[in-house]
Amino acid sequence: MLEEMSISDQFVEEIDVTDFESVGEELRPKSEEERNWGVGKFATLWMGSVHNILSYMTVAGFFILGLNSKQVLAAVMTSAVIVSFFYVVNGVASAKYGIPFTMVLRSVFGIKGSKFPALARGLIAGVVFFGTQSYVTAGAMDVIFERIFPGYTSIGGGATILGSPIYTAISFVLVWFITVLLFMGGNKVIDKLGTYASPVVYLFIIGAAVWAINTAGGFGNVLAYAPDNAKFTIPSFIACVSALVSNWAGPIVNTGDFTQRAKDMKSMAIGLPLGFIFSYVLFAITCVSLFAGTALAFPELTSFDIVMSINQMDSSLAVIILIMALNIGAFAFVVFGNLYPAGLQLTSLMPKIFTVKTGGIVTALLGAAILPWKIVNNLFLFYSFIGSMFGPITGIMLSDFFINKKQELNLKEIYAPEGSPLSVSYNKQAMIVLIISFSLSMVGAFLPGIPVLKMLNDFAFFSGLISSFVLYTILTLVQKKS
Repeated sequence: MLEEMSISDQFVEEIDVTDFESVGEELRPKSEEERNWGVGKFATLWMGSVHNILSYMTVAGFFILGLNSKQVLAAVMTSAVIVSFFYVVNGVASAKYGIPFTMVLRSVFGIKGSKFPALARGLIAGVVFFGTQSYVTAGAMDVIFERIFPGYTSIGGGATILGSPIYTAISFVLVWFITVLLFMGGNKVIDKLGTYASPVVYLFIIGAAVWAINTAGGFGNVLAYAPDNAKFTIPSFIACVSALVSNWAGPIVNTGDFTQRAKDMKSMAIGLPLGFIFSYVLFAITCVSLFAGTALAFPELTSFDIVMSINQMDSSLAVIILIMALNIGAFAFVVFGNLYPAGLQLTSLMPKIFTVKTGGIVTALLGAAILPWKIVNNLFLFYSFIGSMFGPITGIMLSDFFINKKQELNLKEIYAPEGSPLSVSYNKQAMIVLIISFSLSMVGAFLPGIPVLKMLNDFAFFSGLISSFVLYTILTLVQKKS
């Protein structure tokens, strides 16, 4: 399939320049010169971002649920394979036609219909992920500042601001400004952050893994570790995989914003899995080594906290460097995976009001306004909500492109101005399926007493994706026959 698809400008050349007047420059098909990302670029795209503190917190939850080291390794690597697969398949349309995620959404849901999934990806997820990731990063900065300025965490004497300790609120403001400044640097800064953050992160993360393994008395002890409440069930394993996949559900949905720059299909299809799975091998080993190693060496630690685990090191320099390495990964994840997509979506929805940069700034402001520290304490509920949104959107997109449209898009239709004869306002089937699939995946959070609904919510991303793919495929096939 990949070999049959060529990437050229023939699709763009079919469209008159005036057809682009309804969209901004960022939303137009990329030229052949702009499609210059090869295997190496795709391989390094998420390598640094994988190692962010929110991801480590998610994996910590696996141990809390009772999984042992080997089961956690299996859950993390299963997630990596699944995420890589959907990165590729959901990026095919953009790689083939050079168009961003927003315009692929328009081809599926219609001009007006695409606004809800665009808002879900750009604004809702962008806001929440920006806020939670930034607050978690701020908590890590507290540890650094306490090492540099003893007594830092005593600032405020226990007082809080809207529920957050004063010293963490100060760290949060600093993290907020650093992230926004990196984002405001534009595509050049974003590209360099993605390229150069990876080696820095990896250099120190490998060191952390070695320290943890030595602390535990060897990798054999790490692999043999099981928490006191060790308990394995298939449903809990799938729920853990679903949660970690949901952590990357946003980038899965809008992977087209990156694959549109692929110089050929194979570069995207090889580079994304190569880089992501390799990154997750190291991520999995580091997670298990740090959590299991510190649990064995420091049994007084009552929680699986990545920052507290690193803080057990005697060397302040080592603690500062390692936490900063994780924070670099967090900055890359927030800028690449949240502010940039959010800016694109707001630009597509309100081009006269927003640019990519102003859209990103609004996202950052809202990310602080939602009091993200309230969400951090309920990560699995948060992931079930994210999975319930993005699973259905992904399923509908895949069914529409691969089955309904048989991998062929009409760019004249997609870029037709609203109200013109070629434009489509709503795809009713897609909207109906989106509502049904989201409801099926999310209702279990409010009715946990019903086992079937609770299970669908635990597997939110998978249940949403499968139900939407099947329902949308059936509806479109029935419509064609009728």
